[in-house]
Amino acid sequence: MLRAVLFDMDGTLLDTAPDFIAVCQAMLAAHGRAPIDDQRIQDVVSGGARAMVAATFDMDPEAPGFEALRQEFLDRYQEHCAVFTRPYDGMAELLESIEQSRLIWGVVTNKPVRFAAPIMQQLGLAERSAVLVCPDHVSKSKPDPEMLLLACSQLKVDPSEVLFIGDDLRDIESGRAAGTKTAAVRYGYIHPDDNPAHWGADVIVDAPRDLLAVLDRALCSC
Repeated sequence: MLRAVLFDMDGTLLDTAPDFIAVCQAMLAAHGRAPIDDQRIQDVVSGGARAMVAATFDMDPEAPGFEALRQEFLDRYQEHCAVFTRPYDGMAELLESIEQSRLIWGVVTNKPVRFAAPIMQQLGLAERSAVLVCPDHVSKSKPDPEMLLLACSQLKVDPSEVLFIGDDLRDIESGRAAGTKTAAVRYGYIHPDDNPAHWGADVIVDAPRDLLAVLDRALCSC
């Protein structure tokens, strides 16, 4: 029986890259650097702040001055984390379908709560989401299963009754380790050298609307 759907945030539930890109380009301008191709930043979004700063400034994370740039990135992003961020096309319909089917949904993300919570609030999703689990709430982030197990505990559902959806190998590894069903999305922030077909997900989809069919099949089989 399917009782809950959990989403990764960046690259799965929400298209957050535009805000990351805006912050990186603003930092380049502030440091007297020329802008770079937006795609160069988007390709490493899943790697977090460290990866984005390294790509933006073409800089080794161990180099002097890198940590100051990473902190600047985090400070700027906190002020700019929900300006251009939006749910992916088709996600609104998917969430409505989930709610109409009397399923619970929530978010399990490696994004710190100081960014994740304001984004959910400003997009009007906080009141609808049954749970938000961030690294602040656990000792180990994804790919460890602790975040998903905590979410299942808070929702009072068994992991076998959950579908976890993500755009990164860590999401699928976390879901499998926790005992949930898993769905990998190709529309997210996947590095050009990566391939979701190799992650071992139960299903792979190209767009949020494709998840409607996945949920329909799951509900019909209950």
